Amino acid sequence: MIKFIPWSSILILGLINQLVAAPLALKNGQLPDDIRLLPLKDLNGYFPFDPPSSKKEWEIRSSKIRQELRVAAGLYPEPTRSPLNAVVRDKKECGDFTIEKVYIETLPGFFLTGTLYRPNREIGKRPGILCPHGHWKDARFYDAGESKAKKEIKIGAENNLDSARNPYQARCIGLARLGCTVFQYDMMGDSDNHQISHEITHRFARQRPGMIAKKEWGLYSPQAESHLQSILMLQTWNSIRAIDFVQALEDVDPDRIGVTGASGGGTQTFMVSALDSRVKVSMPAVMVSTAMQGGCTCENASLLRVNEGNVAFAALFAPKPIGLTTANDWTKEMTTKGFPQLKKTYEVLGYPQNIMLHNRIEFDHNYNLPSRQSMYKWFNEHLGLGHEKPEMEKPHKRLTKEALTVWDKDYPMPSGGEDFEIGLLTYLTEDINKKIINNSDVSRKGWEVVLGLDSERNNDVEWDLTLKNQEEGYVEMSGLINNKTSKESIPAIFLYPKDSWNKRVVIWLNELGKSGLYKSGANSSELKEDILNVLSQGTAVCGIDLFMQGEFLKDGKPIEVTRTVANKREAAAYTHGYNYSLFVKRVRDILTTISMIESNGHGANHIDLVGLQGAGHWAAAANFLSKNLNRVVIETGGFEFININSIRHPDFLPGAARYGDIKALISLAKTSPWIVDDKGLPEWIKN
Repeated sequence: MIKFIPWSSILILGLINQLVAAPLALKNGQLPDDIRLLPLKDLNGYFPFDPPSSKKEWEIRSSKIRQELRVAAGLYPEPTRSPLNAVVRDKKECGDFTIEKVYIETLPGFFLTGTLYRPNREIGKRPGILCPHGHWKDARFYDAGESKAKKEIKIGAENNLDSARNPYQARCIGLARLGCTVFQYDMMGDSDNHQISHEITHRFARQRPGMIAKKEWGLYSPQAESHLQSILMLQTWNSIRAIDFVQALEDVDPDRIGVTGASGGGTQTFMVSALDSRVKVSMPAVMVSTAMQGGCTCENASLLRVNEGNVAFAALFAPKPIGLTTANDWTKEMTTKGFPQLKKTYEVLGYPQNIMLHNRIEFDHNYNLPSRQSMYKWFNEHLGLGHEKPEMEKPHKRLTKEALTVWDKDYPMPSGGEDFEIGLLTYLTEDINKKIINNSDVSRKGWEVVLGLDSERNNDVEWDLTLKNQEEGYVEMSGLINNKTSKESIPAIFLYPKDSWNKRVVIWLNELGKSGLYKSGANSSELKEDILNVLSQGTAVCGIDLFMQGEFLKDGKPIEVTRTVANKREAAAYTHGYNYSLFVKRVRDILTTISMIESNGHGANHIDLVGLQGAGHWAAAANFLSKNLNRVVIETGGFEFININSIRHPDFLPGAARYGDIKALISLAKTSPWIVDDKGLPEWIKN
């Protein structure tokens, strides 16, 4: 039998429910006006670069950007430089240049393959040039085919069939003829480099359950991300070791090192140029722009472009000579977006002559003859090659795969596959652990990047009171903590003792948000005993809804998975390379709250922080970043970042395990916290 309840009774029940529920900062169902609720940023966003106004400003800012880049690339600290065990063999004379087959061991058991091009004449010490290539299939062996080559010649992109069929060889041969020793090396998963496959390196799309584990894991897993182990890391390390190799060659002047590559090779060019001071001249082709930042998994890494983009990374090379090229691709607006700001940076530093843009947007994505000619002139000028007309590229006979391939029956291809991949990451983990375990300074600096330390983001924080209730023994005030600088808004509750306030405030974190101060969460207005105990001592209590808690959610239920960008490929870098993790956003909310209490003008002399029952790791991170907390109470509940098994877990944090996990966060903080797991609750909470 169905019972009908009169509307008047429903209204009364609703009013009663409102009276007994935890107070809200906003109207029921209204979300905070917070920029973080907008769609996430992705690689197809807009990445403008603001030039510095002075040398001093750039000195400080570039140091910060470079450190962020080094951490994101998994190269802070760098792996141990193991012996290269270089093999250079099978020299062939090709008229006015020679070629040799090369492989080097950039990490134990991990090989980089390529071809060494040299001028076939004695000219003493000469420049060494690195030529990483992009995403042209097997670029070192590439053959565009006669039909496509003829089309390139017809539109003026090339002037002979052999160069048109493989413009990447043409670049190396052209530089060798100009008097340079050139090392063209393979991307991972390309040409001779297959220890980690092309599918994993460049086309990874789905998480591999069998490669997710606390002790032995593979690339793209939550554990690899927590150690900042990525394809971008491995390829950039290959480039750094390639410089080691080229610099050590007897015919190379170690002080004249240049790098040039296109597309994905352009990414490697500006990466190694920014991170390795030995590079003296750089020319990343058709890659640097304020638009698309690189679509391949090999060009992305968690944390990489959260604050800056590729134009800023190119600017890190200043004031040394850098040349850039454009095409009818994402670089086509570079003349008005990106290059003027780079030019301004060089002007501020006093070297306007050291930057150049070759703008030819009538051609599609390329490293064609006009681009190569521009590069030849640039390298000729800045590496002192001494040619009157370096751009005059002569014809050559295209080299076949059979002439170039490194591996044969006498030099068999090394083993690879998943077991190799796991073993390589295990070696890297153990190697880095040795460097960090007794070096708190390295760990601290790594954590500052991982957690997005920004001393200026809380300079303008306000409290907006929306509701005030007089309760027995305390005043209950709801409102919003508005960060005007970052355009963020945090729902909060302040509970003030009615009697004498002791000028102390406790920020009380809970996995439910501010409703966790109440016995039955959002459905109760009755405070928990611990909160009443603290209030009875004359201490105020603050509860907040961290981002995606409480009033950030329409149903108020804790989220189980985080948002991702539209890209369906299950690589964390596509989301976390452009956006801070939910964990970082929540920690920043705590810091904003601390800043508001400090600057509010109500006279708080002491700020305490409590993180219990699923909130201890947030408290540990906030305590690490804050310098002004008095008492900190943390309950970890055995939490460790290394145990997180999903890149969409709300506590997923790239880089956390690399720098010592939660134990390091706790030990590195200025305020030594009370650990509930070891000691139980402190007396001032138990009363």
